[in-house]
Parts: sequence; C-alpha cells; structure tokens
Amino acid sequence: MYSLLISALVALALSSALITSQFSTGTTVFFSLAGFAGTFFLVGFLVRKKMSKAQGALQESMQAAQRRMQRKVQQFQNKPGGNIKQIQRQLEMDQQAMCQQGLELTKGLEPFRKWSVLTGRQITTMRLQFHYQLKEFDKVDEILATCGFLRGPMMMEPMAVAMRMARCYKNDDLAGAKKVFKRKMMWFRGDRGTLLYGLMSWIYVKVGEPDEARQVLLKAKEATGVDTFTKNWDHLTNDRAKSFSNAGLGDEWYSLYLENPPAVKQQRMRGNGRNPRGF
Repeated sequence: MYSLLISALVALALSSALITSQFSTGTTVFFSLAGFAGTFFLVGFLVRKKMSKAQGALQESMQAAQRRMQRKVQQFQNKPGGNIKQIQRQLEMDQQAMCQQGLELTKGLEPFRKWSVLTGRQITTMRLQFHYQLKEFDKVDEILATCGFLRGPMMMEPMAVAMRMARCYKNDDLAGAKKVFKRKMMWFRGDRGTLLYGLMSWIYVKVGEPDEARQVLLKAKEATGVDTFTKNWDHLTNDRAKSFSNAGLGDEWYSLYLENPPAVKQQRMRGNGRNPRGF
C-alpha cells in the first residue's frame, strides 16, 4: 500500500545517495533499512492519528446507542407490569438502528484503506459483525468468501471466529467449521475460547456426533472451568443429548442466532390495577 511504497522510495533514494557518496556496502545497507523502517513507522503513526478521529466517532456512536438501550431496560425494570414483548421489539429496533449507523460510519474509514492492508481488514471485520447482527447473512457470506492470506476480515476475536463457524454450519460445511475451530483455538487460551468450545460442541451434537462433542467439552472443562461445559459433558455421557444447552453462555451465545433465547416470564401484579389488595 501507500505506506510501503513511500518507505521503499525513501530507502531507494537514501541508498542511491550513499552509493554515490561511496560509502561502504554495510553502511549503505544499514542506513537504507533504517530509512525504510523509520519512514514506515512515521507514516503509520500519522495515518493512525488521523484515523483515530473516525474510529472515535464510530465508538462514541455505538456507546451512546448502548447507553440508550440500557436506560430503556432500567426504566422497564423499575415499572413492573410493563409489556415485555413491546420492550423487546423496541430493543431489537434500537440494535438494528445502531448497526445500520455503524455500517454508515465505516465509510468514513475508507480513505485510510489504501494506506495499510491491516486497515482494510479492520474495516471488513467491523462490517462483517454489523451485517451479522442485522441478519444479512448473504452479505456475511460474501465477506467470508474473501478470507485468505492478508485478505478478508481479521479473525483475532472469538466472536468473529464464531460467526465464521456458525455460517459454515448453516451452509452445511461441517469440515469448514472443524478446520476454523482447530486453527483458531490455539490463539484463545483459557476462558477466551469459551464461545468457540460451546459452539463446536453444539455443532457436533446437532450433526449427530456426541462423542466428538464430549471430547471438545472435556477440553473445555479443563481450559475454562465453565459450569455449562461440565453439565453438558454429563448430559452427553449419560445419553441425555436432548438436555444439552448453551443457555449458560448468555447473550454472547444467542447473538449467533443459532437458537432463540428463552421467553422472559412476566410477573403479574396481584389484585386489580386500582388497588394492590384487590378492593
């Protein structure tokens, strides 16, 4: 990209000047490499400084939307007897609006794509997650199809990897899900691999391979200590595959849209609406 091109030109110009001045080969090589590295990091610093403003606007937008959603939940909790389905619909609409706005704001990062390969991949990763949360899975699959060496979204976070595995499963690509899991799990030590362990074991159960799921859960128990994995391992060991559940992984699990969260039971107030004693 541009940063590499500028650094190479600086190194070439410096090398030519040193050769013309009849410096030794070792000195020429040393200062040429130093010039390349110094220019590369300087250009990168200046680009990141400008890019941070656009990233800050995106983060602030997301945080402001989340704060608004949290306030709505708190207000609902402080008013017993409210309509649970209505607040759920409102929160879903707010989340969709947040993701749509996030996608729009990523356009402000586009001018920086040409300066760095990693910047382009960061933008693609953000768009992958926004499209997934909007359930625009055709666009998600298009983005994932670009995965390759220094191309496509960055698989540096468990959620991005889980999204890729989930789409493999939905597209009947069990081999793909296994391959992604085996390649990426080495980078997520301890409880960072919780979501991936839960997802891979769930996939094995769904495709009728409980023994493989038990092997994954055995590793998950030792690596994370999460109680959900212990319970699921016990269920599969005692031929209770129908009792397998990742509900204990919470919102992170349900955000993959592989299962629907359980319906929230609404508390009913005793008596009539005028008097809590019923008179």
